[in-house]
Amino acid sequence: MARGEGAEVNARAAGLAAALAALLPGAAPAAQVGERHLQADVPYFPTPPQVVETMLGMAEVGSRDFVIDLGSGDGRIVVAAARRHGARGLGVEIDSALVDVARDEARRAGVADRVRFVTENLFITDLGEATVVTMYLYPGVMLQLRPRLFQELKPGTRVVSHEFDMEDWQPDARRVVPVPDKPYGPPSSEVLLWIVPANAAGTWRWRAGDRDYEAELTQAFQVLQGRARAGGREGRIEQGRMRGDEIRFILTAEADGGTVRQELAGRIAGDSISGRIVAGGTAQDWKATRTRRGSIGISDK
Repeated sequence: MARGEGAEVNARAAGLAAALAALLPGAAPAAQVGERHLQADVPYFPTPPQVVETMLGMAEVGSRDFVIDLGSGDGRIVVAAARRHGARGLGVEIDSALVDVARDEARRAGVADRVRFVTENLFITDLGEATVVTMYLYPGVMLQLRPRLFQELKPGTRVVSHEFDMEDWQPDARRVVPVPDKPYGPPSSEVLLWIVPANAAGTWRWRAGDRDYEAELTQAFQVLQGRARAGGREGRIEQGRMRGDEIRFILTAEADGGTVRQELAGRIAGDSISGRIVAGGTAQDWKATRTRRGSIGISDK
C-alpha cells in the first residue's frame, strides 16, 4: 500500500470493510471501523501464508523472541513463529471460537508448550513481555494502540503490520508481497515494520578533541531534530534518527578552519551514549551524557 494521508488510509479501510461485508454475510459495516472496543462481529480474514512469513522475516524472529499477535484469529502467525523460528508467543483474540481453533493448531504443530491463546480485548492485553508485536487491524484501532506501544514496549521491539500503517509514525521498512488469490482488493499485500525507538530527547553534552559540544534534541517517534553548539559556536543537527537504542545524526558547525561535519552513531543506555564519531575521515570514540531529559512526541490522533 502506498503511503497516503489519513483520509486516504481511512477510505481504504472503509473500502476493505465494505468488501469484507459483501463477502461475509453479517459482517460489521464500514462505520464500525476503528471502534475502541472490538466486537466479535468484525470480520476475520486470515493472513495469507506468504504474508505471515514475510512479517516474521522482516521482524527477524528467532528463538529468543516472544511474539504477541493482536487479533490472532486462527493462530497461524504465533504458531508459525514457534514452529519455524523457535519463538514463544501469545495470541490475543476476542472470538473464543477462533481461540479454540488456534489452540488445536498449536497442538497439531507440536508447539502448544511454547505458545498460548487467550480470549481477550486487545486494549487490555499486557504487552510488556513482547519482543515482536504483529497485527492486522484497522487503522483507527492501530492509532488507538499506538501510545501503548511506546509506553509498554522496550526500545528495539519490532512491530509488524499487515496492510495498514500508523500515519505519522512512519515505518522503518515496508515490503509488497504478491497474493494472487487474495479475495479482496489488489492481488498483493503490504507489510510494514517499525522498531520502537529509545528516548533520545533532551540536552546532551560531550567533549571531542579540544572542543566541548552540546546538542538539544527533540524527537517525534524515531525522527530527531535539534540544534547544537560546538566550541561555543552555533551548529545544526541533520539526518537524526533512532532505530531501537541506536542513535545517528550529523552535526555541522563553523570553525576557524572552516565547516566541521561530524557523523555520530552510538547506543543509548539511560542518560548515556557510547559510540563513534567520524569527522574528516578519522574516527574516534564518543561518549555523551544527557543533562536534561525530554520526551518523545506521540499522539493518538
